Amino acid sequence: MVSKIQPLSDRVLVKPMAKEEITKGGIVLPDTVKEKPQEGEVLAVGVGKRSEKGEHIPMELKVGDIVLYAKYGGTEIKLDGEDLIILRENDILAKKTK
Repeated sequence: MVSKIQPLSDRVLVKPMAKEEITKGGIVLPDTVKEKPQEGEVLAVGVGKRSEKGEHIPMELKVGDIVLYAKYGGTEIKLDGEDLIILRENDILAKKTK
């Protein structure tokens, strides 16, 4: 599925991770009150951007990284029934370390 889409420049394709749907007290949350996830797995990365001098700036991320991203950043898309987000590399706030 991921081979169908290749991000350009400094963009990253991320699959948001599902959040827990039940509170600690056992209350099931409906979709309307759930917060948008801000964590996801990198599925594909672009080649990176170019500086003003034309030099290639490589991406810091790679496929498989778990990242935290801006709450309302990026563009949401649906591909083969799956919700995905295309973000610029600078919309990604942090990368989880192992």
